[in-house]
Amino acid sequence: MTPFARLATIIFSLFLLSGCGYNALQMKEETVFKAWSDIESTLQRRADLIPNLVEVVKGYAKHEQETLEAVITARAKATSVQLPPQALSDPGAMQQFQAAQGGLTSALSRLMVVVEQYPDLKANQNFLDLQTQLEGTENRINVARQRYNQTVEDFNAAIRRFPESLTNKILLHLDRKEYFKADEGAKAAPQVKFN
Repeated sequence: MTPFARLATIIFSLFLLSGCGYNALQMKEETVFKAWSDIESTLQRRADLIPNLVEVVKGYAKHEQETLEAVITARAKATSVQLPPQALSDPGAMQQFQAAQGGLTSALSRLMVVVEQYPDLKANQNFLDLQTQLEGTENRINVARQRYNQTVEDFNAAIRRFPESLTNKILLHLDRKEYFKADEGAKAAPQVKFN
């Protein structure tokens, strides 16, 4: 093969590879990993706030030990279940992670019901600050989940679209990523009761 033919082959190969989506697919997967890290970061923020919230409530509601222990246990369980980026394609691991986070959300909801029974606590500035931060964190978690699901949608579509699907099948072998889904309990409408 002549040097000119070799150079032409290399240029032609680079031209074909530039349109195959090899780099784009890898960048999309990295975007999914980053979005997942954002979720983990906001979940960690929530886990860090909970001990402070529990301590403030303890000062006012000493006899609500069972509820406080449920929050502490749920926090420990939620922080012990880890989902590394490599497991984002595993539906079972994603479901287990979401169940642990849902248990914490449920325990926090029960804690807020306890708080309603203590007017002095609701007026305490430390508690109000923690509650505001916790509400803000829950909003951040929701936004991070939405962004994660958007990046997963973009990635999953890319590995199925031609010519990227061919590149993935031949070269990369990337798996479809799992969406962050709502908890089972979220499908039921909340009941409002005025007693």
